[in-house]
Amino acid sequence: MMNNTGNHKVRVLVADDKRAARQGLKALLARIPGIEVMGEAADGQEAVDLATTHLPDVVLMDIQMPKMDGLEGTRRIKSQLPEVKVIILTIHPQYRQQALAAGADAFLLKGGTTESLPNTILQTQAKEQER
Repeated sequence: MMNNTGNHKVRVLVADDKRAARQGLKALLARIPGIEVMGEAADGQEAVDLATTHLPDVVLMDIQMPKMDGLEGTRRIKSQLPEVKVIILTIHPQYRQQALAAGADAFLLKGGTTESLPNTILQTQAKEQER
């Protein structure tokens, strides 16, 4: 998806069990140039399945979800697709160490500033492109 001028939309998969949360994230990210929401998942297993099928650049992963939680989803995505960046987005600050140990590239708390999420997505992806 990179063209000759280097313009690349960061393709994001949103994984959260709450539909309203997914819709809100999609609406926020739709306003950011350079970011495209390419899919959404309602649980960790669906996130793993979609990531392996559609190869997003970044997965926004909630932690507490049915079927498979976001920590296990992160472990599986990172083991199968190490180039895919995973950003944990949760209301639970106590999971920071577990999220990073599971392979998350970043950890954000829900309810932060509306700029922090798109900035983290773009910065996380920029680090990958520098390599």
